[in-house]
Amino acid sequence: MTTPSITKEIIQTNGAPAAIGTYSQAVKVGNTVYLSGQIGLDPATMQMVESIEAQIHRVFSNLKAVTEAAGGSLSDVVKLNIYLTDLTHFVLVNTIMAEYFTQPYPARAAVGVASLPRAALVEADGVMVIG
Repeated sequence: MTTPSITKEIIQTNGAPAAIGTYSQAVKVGNTVYLSGQIGLDPATMQMVESIEAQIHRVFSNLKAVTEAAGGSLSDVVKLNIYLTDLTHFVLVNTIMAEYFTQPYPARAAVGVASLPRAALVEADGVMVIG
């Protein structure tokens, strides 16, 4: 008995920062899209935006670009993971997240971490189901 191979489609868009490591912006398997972590990098300059508020907006804008490149939207995200170097920013994340997501909201985890790539203050990844 042979196991069928899984067909993976790599998602790439100039609307989000290019990968800065050995990963893809997203990988689609069937109707599920696994979104890699996004930090507050401006895709045009590949430089980190400055304030925590700007970084949170940039993270969600970057995720939005990747979801659209995969043929979906933020409303198709079913699971979101948010990583913060300072959990006092949790309320701000909730406030800004409400500008990008509508009910029903995705399942979510918010985790405090010691550090993130490029000295980012926030990162988010997720899973999206489309179709």
